[in-house]
Amino acid sequence: MLFSYLLLAAASFFRYNDIQANTKSVVLVLFKILLIEDDTTLFQEIKERLVNWSYDVYGIHDFQQVMQEFTSVQPDLVIIDIQLPKYDGFHWCRMIRHHSNVPIIFLSSRDHPADMVMSMQLGADDFVQKPFHFDVLIAKVSAVLRRVHDYNAEPASLKVWCGATIDLEKNTVTNDHGEVELTKNELFILKELIQHKNHIVSRESLIQALWEDERFVSDNTLTVNVNRLRKKLDEISLGTYIETKVGQGYLAKEKDDQ
Repeated sequence: MLFSYLLLAAASFFRYNDIQANTKSVVLVLFKILLIEDDTTLFQEIKERLVNWSYDVYGIHDFQQVMQEFTSVQPDLVIIDIQLPKYDGFHWCRMIRHHSNVPIIFLSSRDHPADMVMSMQLGADDFVQKPFHFDVLIAKVSAVLRRVHDYNAEPASLKVWCGATIDLEKNTVTNDHGEVELTKNELFILKELIQHKNHIVSRESLIQALWEDERFVSDNTLTVNVNRLRKKLDEISLGTYIETKVGQGYLAKEKDDQ
């Protein structure tokens, strides 16, 4: 099953870009991954596996200059360990999120559920507990990149919900109370819910839509993402319109239905 999943994920190794509108030429561009890991042995092992799957992998030369190296690389995805020299991974995740919505996957050897919760609250897309099977990490990387790549390939459009404008290109929700910026996961969840507004969307279907196969993500990860989405929507008085249906899933209401 895992091998078949990885084969299906192989399409996410490159992006297609037309050289010119009037030609049929195609350029294959490798996805760039910034791997922020201070364990040199583990770094080399992960890098070797990712390179074997045709990813372009970059490391950090100076752990006090992570943001400078991030800006220089402009990665498509960041894999970051929590325990790092000088500042921890949470610090750098905050810094990255101030400038970019690039997908982030956390690694951690610490067996603390709070680490995963903190990672999701800071805007991470996934969390991998050490020690891990390399095939699982590759599957998670492929799923995140494919989800973001496919999502970005959709035409930019606007949606209206509860009097708010949802900009699928800018990742924002705006109404008379202000504007909030969502992560890719939060926006994806909101879009799924409003596409089925006034109907319950099961947790299982959301997990499958987000991560392709729920075996690779904990149930708590979805809970954290939804809670984070609701907290942001609270800032513009919309949090109460995302309801939790215990044992069933989630529901997006319209204002007129309250």
